[in-house]
Amino acid sequence: MRQTYSGGCQCGKVRYEVAADINEVISCNCSRCGRLGTLLTFVPTQDFKLLSGDDALTDYLFNKHLIRHRFCATCGVESFASGKSPDGKDMVAVNIRCLDGVDPDTFSVQKFDGKSY
Repeated sequence: MRQTYSGGCQCGKVRYEVAADINEVISCNCSRCGRLGTLLTFVPTQDFKLLSGDDALTDYLFNKHLIRHRFCATCGVESFASGKSPDGKDMVAVNIRCLDGVDPDTFSVQKFDGKSY
């Protein structure tokens, strides 16, 4: 069921809302996600609204430079990233661990082999 979630970084400078129907989340084993322990859901850009903290965000690009990993320059938490989906559409990858009041253990987890890309 689609609903609106709020989320952000640890210190609170970065805040956003996202409308999503989260049934399962992705656990990627690439060099970045594996170290961070992110659990991701993906939404079209129009379903994501940054409420505050654009000036507090720092970008990190690696590998093919297709995804802007956006993290708070104050607390270091990457609560979302932006880029293109495999079909070329703009998307946002939201770390569900950064959504307010969401228990990550309530979702089924699909493993993605990011190391192979």
